Parts: sequence; structure tokens; C-alpha cells
Amino acid sequence: MELSVVMPCLNEAETVETCVRKTIGFFEDSGIDGEVVIADNGSTDGSQQLAREAGARVVPVVDKGYGNALMGGIRSARGTYVAMGDADDSYDFTTLGPFVEDLRDGADLVMGNRFQGGIAPGAMPKLHRYLGNPVLSFVGRLFFGSKIGDFHCGLRAFNKESIMRLGLQTGGMEFASEMVVKATLAKYDIRERPTTLSPDGRTRAPHLNTWRDGWRHLRFLMLYSPRWLFLIPGLVFMTLGLVAGIALSFGPVRIGEISFDVDTLVGAGAALVIGFQAVLFALLTKVYAMQEGFLPHDSRVQKITDWWSLERGLLLGGLLAVAGLGGLIASVMHWRVNSFGELDPRESLRIVVPAATALVVSLQAIFASLFVSILGIRRRQHPPLTDPAEEAAGVVDAAAHKVASEEAAETKAETVKAGSDEVKAAKSEAAE
Repeated sequence: MELSVVMPCLNEAETVETCVRKTIGFFEDSGIDGEVVIADNGSTDGSQQLAREAGARVVPVVDKGYGNALMGGIRSARGTYVAMGDADDSYDFTTLGPFVEDLRDGADLVMGNRFQGGIAPGAMPKLHRYLGNPVLSFVGRLFFGSKIGDFHCGLRAFNKESIMRLGLQTGGMEFASEMVVKATLAKYDIRERPTTLSPDGRTRAPHLNTWRDGWRHLRFLMLYSPRWLFLIPGLVFMTLGLVAGIALSFGPVRIGEISFDVDTLVGAGAALVIGFQAVLFALLTKVYAMQEGFLPHDSRVQKITDWWSLERGLLLGGLLAVAGLGGLIASVMHWRVNSFGELDPRESLRIVVPAATALVVSLQAIFASLFVSILGIRRRQHPPLTDPAEEAAGVVDAAAHKVASEEAAETKAETVKAGSDEVKAAKSEAAE
């Protein structure tokens, strides 16, 4: 079978029959060997029976959620290619021809683009059309280097084998983003086709929740991009904290009529610590995600972790700790010079803040080095130790036992047969 069209369904009795008949008509007109799979997520309005009567195959999916329903349908699909779309009659399944052509040409994923094809009046809320979808699609392109203009288009087609290799896991509406992100990271051949969006044919409210599902999409995009979530903000904080801290350690800094002094120095120290911690989080997250298969292998991160051994991390942390302790000793000596009396904060904090910052960063470096080393531990199951001589002897004993058992069975059978013959002979003599 060439194409399976999967539609998630939860109480779509008003429109599911129309969608199925349109799709089957498309198969007949295009000469495509295809099927319609309705991934039912627990409908209670008779959608299942209507879909079957229209010619679809209904697959029940117990786990609730848009992504769960789709994955249940995709796993059950029999086609080499799979197209997916909502069962609310907002997408025209008779326009799948160009999608199939791209798949035949070698594409792994073909996305619809509603902004190129056209959005009918009333088909999409203005908040989604002018803010939600454009912003989230822009974030996806920025974070992952994707060229897709409409990350959340519900009409798309793909090579089933390619998508199954991605190991998609999300169960909600963010499934749409996960597919594009993971396909992009896997360097798949992703193409885009203009598609139209019409007002759906339902009288009830849609399942999509604007703020909840929008946040789930944004959260997924951030969690799958440690670079933008941790690394870039961390580098910004580190740079600002380091530059400001060095400048203020030598005295107040005046810019125009504004004067920056030790209060700003404390903030600079905090920014440096926060930034360094964020950079470490970016590294740790990337290492973990690479090892667990959530993110593809990154040679740059691998080079860093190969260089940053436990010993080097401990050495770096130790040097920073020595610098911090030296600063604290200097601050005590400064206090001693002042007879352990009251100090001028504008002088003492210029020694204490950099010293304390160096100590905190040193401990962060040491702990991060230990944690990276823990992540590098591989779980391995060793085969049981066996002595070849004992193993050979065991095989011989087993064979001998088998032969002995067979001989004993044959002897028993012969004995039984002989006894039976004697009984028959005795009966025959008695009869005579």
C-alpha cells in the first residue's frame, strides 16, 4: 500500500464522514492505493461507526492527546507514506497530490504552509494568525535552523519509516513541533507545499487551548535547544559580569552623570556566577541529551567533553579556589591594617566580592566536572564467565544422558511387548 491518511478523532461526528469520503475519492481519482485510518481517542458521539460506514479503518487509541492519537494511527498505518490531517473538514485532503509527488521524489517530510496557500476568513483566530503561529515558527527557525514557514500546519505527509526512526514522544499538541524539530536535527529532506485552511465544520469549540498549547509548543522548543535556553543567555551574563567586575574592582566607573560603584560590583559578581552556571547547564544538558538520543551527536560538544576531563576540571576549580582564598586572605589583611575595626565598604568590597565570586565559580567547575564524568559512565552487561573444558564436559554429559534415556525407553518397550506376547500365548493355549 502506498499511502495511509491518518486523522485523529475525538467526537467529530459532524465532519469525519465528509473527510473520509473526500479522501477515498482522492485515492480513486489519483489511482493511489491508499487507506484512511481514523485514530479514535475515545469518541462518545458515534464517530467510529460513521467513519467505518464511509470506508475508513478505525484504530482505538487509549492514551489521550493529539500526539498520542496520531502516533497510534501512524503505527497502525499500512502505507509506505503517511499523511495526517484533522478530521474537522478544515483541510482539503483532495489536494494531497503534490505531497505524494514530493515523497516519491525522495522527501522525508512534506509540510503544508497555510500562510502561502491561504487562510479563509474565520478559519483561524487572529491571535493565532498574527501572533501565535508566526512567533513560534520564527522561534523554531531561529533555534534549529529550519526553513519551514508554518511549524504547526496540521496537514503534512511523510515517509513512515523515516518518521518512526525519530522516536517521537510528546503526547499533546506540541507533537507538531517535535516532528519538524527532530526531522530538522536529523537533516531530513523537508519540503513545503502551499495549502489552504477553511473554517471547520463543527458547531462545538475546538480542542486547541490557545495559551496552554501555545506554552507547550514554546516550552518544547526551548527544552530542545540548550544553546538558546542556557548557552547564549549564560555567555551574555558572563560577559557583562566579567567586564563590569574587572572595571569596578579598580574603582568607581562614571558614565556621563551616572556613577557605578561597589553596589554594581556585587551585581556583576552575581551575573558572572549565574552566567557560568547557565553555560555549565548547556554543556550538561547537551551531553545527557546526546547520550540518551534526544539530540543528535554534536562533534563540537564531544571535543569539549574529551578535553575537559575530570582532572582538568578539578585543576581549573582548584586554581580558582586558590585565587578566591588569596582574595579572602587579602581582605583579612586589609581588615588587620585597620585594627579590625570598621571598614569602608567601597574599599573592602572590591576585595571580598571578586574573591567570593572566584570561590563560587571554582566549586561550580569542580561539581560540573564530577557530573560530566558520571554521565560518561556506561552501563555494560558482561557475559557470564565459563570454563571451556567444563562447558564441553557438560555437552558430552547431556548427550550421554540423552542416549541412556533413549536406550532405557527402548528396553522398556521391548519388555512390555514381550510380556504382551506371553500373555497372548497363554490365552491361546488355554483356549485350546
